Amino acid sequence: MSILDVLQRRRSCRSYKADNVSSEAMMQILEAGNYAPSGGNTKQTKIFSFENPKLIASLEHLVEQAFSQMEIKENMYKSMKNSIVLSKKGHYHFAYQAPVLILCANKKCYPNSMADSAVILENMMIAATALELGTCYVNQVHWLTSHPCIREFLKPFGLEEDEDVFGGIVLGHPKNMPQKQPKRKQNQIIRITKEIIS
Repeated sequence: MSILDVLQRRRSCRSYKADNVSSEAMMQILEAGNYAPSGGNTKQTKIFSFENPKLIASLEHLVEQAFSQMEIKENMYKSMKNSIVLSKKGHYHFAYQAPVLILCANKKCYPNSMADSAVILENMMIAATALELGTCYVNQVHWLTSHPCIREFLKPFGLEEDEDVFGGIVLGHPKNMPQKQPKRKQNQIIRITKEIIS
């Protein structure tokens, strides 16, 4: 399978089997993340790979508690609003019962923290797809990275005071792989081949 085939097959998966991901597959996925580029070649992004269902469930519970205490504001991002609404109802699961949750953290004041984290996570999603695994990008911990209970949970695993979480993914064996995603509209791809002459 070519890399273009893999890219076209990648979907956001929100339903997983309970089966664990093999250690060999995890090493390949994490290694793929390690090969991602970074601004100035700093390579300072930390990758936290949670492969224990109890730990993931504990973090989900903390996330639910934090969201349930928030109020919805005007013009709030749709997904964050949805997270708050569902958390207030109880039983909020942003990890979709996936057996693995990966978070990327970097320096709070470093301008490339978000970009460096995103390319690592994308590399890992592509690698997981090549290994017939499902993935989904999740931002809940990023949105709550300043919340004291989230920071207290992550601190023993190595999150420093000067670092924030900038993104995450869940991965595992999909129950049902979603259908091929539609392409962007043609007018959203702008190819520039000529100079503009004024």
